[in-house]
Amino acid sequence: MSVSKEVAGVKQILFVCTGNTCRSCMAEGLFNTLIQKHPTLKEEFYAISAGISATNGETASYHARKVLKDEWCIDISHHCAKTFDLSAAADVFLVLTMTMTHKKNLVTRFPNLSAKIFTLKEYVMDSVNNRYDDLEECSLDIQDPYGGSYDIYKECAIMLKDAIDKLILKLDGKC
Repeated sequence: MSVSKEVAGVKQILFVCTGNTCRSCMAEGLFNTLIQKHPTLKEEFYAISAGISATNGETASYHARKVLKDEWCIDISHHCAKTFDLSAAADVFLVLTMTMTHKKNLVTRFPNLSAKIFTLKEYVMDSVNNRYDDLEECSLDIQDPYGGSYDIYKECAIMLKDAIDKLILKLDGKC
């Protein structure tokens, strides 16, 4: 199943997690909503999402849908999970994973994509103040809220929003 959106000239950012029902679909919804506030970027970038072990067609988890709707009026009820697809990923601008384990998995399986695979936190990190070598791997992870309470999903969504705000600034050349 392809995850690509066929739009000429648009740079796609692919968010990847495990099942594509929590973190990566929330990141996709947040990014595609927040990028609309940036006139110089909204026509240039678009997010899609997939999961390393996704079951194609699953909906976003209840709490993922509810948190995004409650906090930011973002509707991801139409989301259908997709398995990571090499043919679709080959054309993306960036592959941003939720954990170092996801990143290592993809780099090992698809070494030809390694130059564009990062964890989301790693990619948005301030390169002057936060050197990658100084951080523990777990600090680059966005933990999976799967099976957790609404509050756990909310914490995850807030962490995603913070990272995506930084991502948009980086894409805009402001950091």
